[in-house]
Amino acid sequence: MNRVFGRKKAPGPPPPSLGEASQGVGGRMDSIDVKITQLDKELKVYRDKLKTTKSPAAKKNIQKRAMEVLKRKRMYETQRDQLAGQQFNIDQASFGIESAKATVSTISAMKAANTELKGVMKNDLKIDDVDELADDMAEMMDEFQEINEALAQNFATPDDIDEADLEAELDMLGDELEDEFAEEDAVPSYLQESTSLPAQPTAVPGGGGKVPIAASGAQKVDEYGLPVET
Repeated sequence: MNRVFGRKKAPGPPPPSLGEASQGVGGRMDSIDVKITQLDKELKVYRDKLKTTKSPAAKKNIQKRAMEVLKRKRMYETQRDQLAGQQFNIDQASFGIESAKATVSTISAMKAANTELKGVMKNDLKIDDVDELADDMAEMMDEFQEINEALAQNFATPDDIDEADLEAELDMLGDELEDEFAEEDAVPSYLQESTSLPAQPTAVPGGGGKVPIAASGAQKVDEYGLPVET
């Protein structure tokens, strides 16, 4: 039976991860760089020999060897560039996988948060309860406002007072205050200057005679006939 249908192949080893593949390619590139460096040293030796060699045959032989070294260097450089492209593709694929995993993780977290939020909205946070709470708060604020207005009332003021009478009384009080201020600012009568002065007496009090006019050199007297010090 095994000869007719063949045997089932045994499972092979698991494929390497992208990180392992990138690391392997990087190791191969490093080894190629070492070879390229060694070939650069050989080319420098041949270049120095060409400067010092004068024989045409010897120069031709040195040029041939240098050409072979240069061909190998170009081959290694081509391989290194190819490996660099492969490593870039591997790293890009690895980055894509990591981005996809991060996206899946983000979506899973958002789904869990959405489910939890729905549960909270359904069980713990109901719109009817919120509306009822808002109405209760508004009613309480209205009651507080009424209480404050009641406490701010002036109980000493009667309710039957007419505001028009109060305004008229206030105007009368203002007129009285203006009259008082005018009286306080007025100058007393004894301090006011009189425009009509009494006439100068012409007789000595009690004698009936005329007031003698003081001659030059004589002592001066006032309107009452009394001597005035000079």
